[in-house]
Amino acid sequence: MVKTNFIDWGLIDYQQAWDKQEVLLKQKVDIKLVERDLPINLKTTISNELIFCEHPHVYTLGKSGSLENLLLDESSLMQAKATFYKINRGGDITYHGPGQLVAYPIIDLEQFFTDIHKYLRFLEEAVIKTIGHYGIIGGRFEGYTGVWIDADKPTARKICAMGVRCSRWITMHGIALNVNTDLSYFKNIVPCGINDKQVTSIAKEVGNEINFKEVSNILKLEIAKQFEMDLV
Repeated sequence: MVKTNFIDWGLIDYQQAWDKQEVLLKQKVDIKLVERDLPINLKTTISNELIFCEHPHVYTLGKSGSLENLLLDESSLMQAKATFYKINRGGDITYHGPGQLVAYPIIDLEQFFTDIHKYLRFLEEAVIKTIGHYGIIGGRFEGYTGVWIDADKPTARKICAMGVRCSRWITMHGIALNVNTDLSYFKNIVPCGINDKQVTSIAKEVGNEINFKEVSNILKLEIAKQFEMDLV
């Protein structure tokens, strides 16, 4: 079991959360750079953090994304009471807002495994198990990251988006699970650059608003199980 600090930032401005992630990432990377030539037994055990939060309305564009997938101009963004950031994760454009559960693992993958694809699949599996608690059958869509409903059907719809960054095996950014999310905000973008698929939420799938704290607790435990984390 890998000791991991669980932190709940609550509702937090996106820029503030991004800055705090960068500080944590730099601290860990700096330790690795200083100690890279030391024997294993003399190296510092780098701390791991699993951070949960929500954001006010915001659109973020990853490194591989296209600005054309944002369908609002600056005036329309203000009317929607939303902000926009170009950021340093992978992936295209997505939306974050109240009612969406965001998880940022800032972890040293060398304490778990050194395989970024396995890392993504483990995060997906934790979400699949979480929504399964609500009778929702999630799965993967070949060629795409994230968690989908009816991925092999014309009714395919995305319930969880993913985008990560990894530097010297330290991760940041993460996943965004739609719980009670206002899905109308997705109409202002081409979500993840995919223009022929829908977006959904746990609330939409089950037909009623969901206890957000309950989902948070379930996802926390499922991530811990998947990665064999000892959450403190």
